[in-house]
Amino acid sequence: MGSASIRIMAGALLAAGWAGSAMAQNATEVRIVLPEQPANLEPCGTIITNVGQILSRNVVEPLTVIDAASGQPKPSLATEWKQADPNTWTLKLREGVKFQDGAPFNAEAVKFSIERMTGGKLTCSNIAKFGDAKLTVKAIDDLTVEIKSDKPQPILPTLLSVVMIVSPNTPVDKAVNDPVGTGPFKLSSFTPQTVVIDAFDGYWGKKPAITKASYVWRPESSIRAAMVETGEADLTPSIAAQDASNPETDFAYLNSETTAIRIDAGFAPLDDVRIRKALNLAIDWEGLGQLFGADAKRASQMSVPGINGHDDKLEPWPYDAEKARALIAEAKAAGVPVDTEIELIGRNGIYPNGAEAMEAMMAMWQDVGLNVKLTMLDVNDWLRFLQKPFPEGRGPNLLQMMHDNNKGDAAFTIPIFYTSNGSYSTVSDPALDKQVAEAMASTGEARTANFKAIFDKVRNDVVTDIPMFHMIGYTRVGKRLDWKPDITTNSEIPLANIGLKN
Repeated sequence: MGSASIRIMAGALLAAGWAGSAMAQNATEVRIVLPEQPANLEPCGTIITNVGQILSRNVVEPLTVIDAASGQPKPSLATEWKQADPNTWTLKLREGVKFQDGAPFNAEAVKFSIERMTGGKLTCSNIAKFGDAKLTVKAIDDLTVEIKSDKPQPILPTLLSVVMIVSPNTPVDKAVNDPVGTGPFKLSSFTPQTVVIDAFDGYWGKKPAITKASYVWRPESSIRAAMVETGEADLTPSIAAQDASNPETDFAYLNSETTAIRIDAGFAPLDDVRIRKALNLAIDWEGLGQLFGADAKRASQMSVPGINGHDDKLEPWPYDAEKARALIAEAKAAGVPVDTEIELIGRNGIYPNGAEAMEAMMAMWQDVGLNVKLTMLDVNDWLRFLQKPFPEGRGPNLLQMMHDNNKGDAAFTIPIFYTSNGSYSTVSDPALDKQVAEAMASTGEARTANFKAIFDKVRNDVVTDIPMFHMIGYTRVGKRLDWKPDITTNSEIPLANIGLKN
């Protein structure tokens, strides 16, 4: 398809998504095009990219934010914090803050939001980052909160960066599509075609330069890029490497995402470690890497370099198809039903060239003798397989994933994937649970060493995932915006940080 055809199609699709909004765009309004439609607008799901990029630090705000350069927590709705003992932290809250519905922000609102997250009455993706920790929240006074955990939480202020504070008028027993927070923008509308948010006049902080933001979604990277090129959109956070062709508008950045395949080890033949190792060995990593761009880095573990606990010495799996075939033959001789169909579950729009990567991996696994079938799902259906409780009646499956850890510590990765109660975990190993608990309670050099030992064990002995690549993101930014992406862009796009050029 030629560039002119792409531009015409982009315009037609954009008009369909933004019908009813004046095409003569106000100078303080921005239009953002995302790769996929959000499943909902539940603030408890902001760790899911397509939710967080709209809501996080725009409509709803956390207690702390993580500095992109240092990885350390900074004040947001909490202004200071102090650890009283290994299990207890006290937080001071910001004065003069109101929710967009007029409710006051105070200690009771924080208690409400945390108990809503942890109460188990709704599926809350964000709570996965806490592992299996149990929190008890107490309002000491109007602007002081005490948080106790059932086990030591030495980095609780960092963990609180995924606690999105919502109005106490929010339902506690269901996901919402009309979130109310304390952020600089309030939700105006959410339809199958678009999300619109408007500046909130009662915001406690600095007034953003932007007064309105509209979001639409298009799965094709080339169309998203063309929409920004023609001025029909101002920003798209994720385009494929092959579309990042204009150095004036396209920015590569080291993001915090690791692509991977999770192995559901509870079903034969995936319950045999030889098959799980063969899955890693069967991939032509150099060939596959061409879909991810020259700057993407092969992964040996689920946290990116620079995260506390990442082991630089841990080697990625090599490509060795003959060894993979030998392991499969050995397992078959031992009675493992290696011919059983394995479902590879992909997610539409998860990252550029994501469907192509799944097709290539399926073919490579079939080539070494495994019976793998690909099913591509939209995000709503895919989420059912990502997080417990997993669907009843499923069989052996491999799940396409992209895991984000930009919080500076492997605590945001290890518990959710490798403990028996981990939200994304297919592992049930009491000895590993104990090892993770000890690592989570440790500090300093011991914490780093303990996390590295777990990544080593997972890579060499447990083998319930197939780490693929640490990703380089490519973002196209319209010429009227003063903004560049950073390590947090896959999780959030705070509109207050975007300037408008004259």
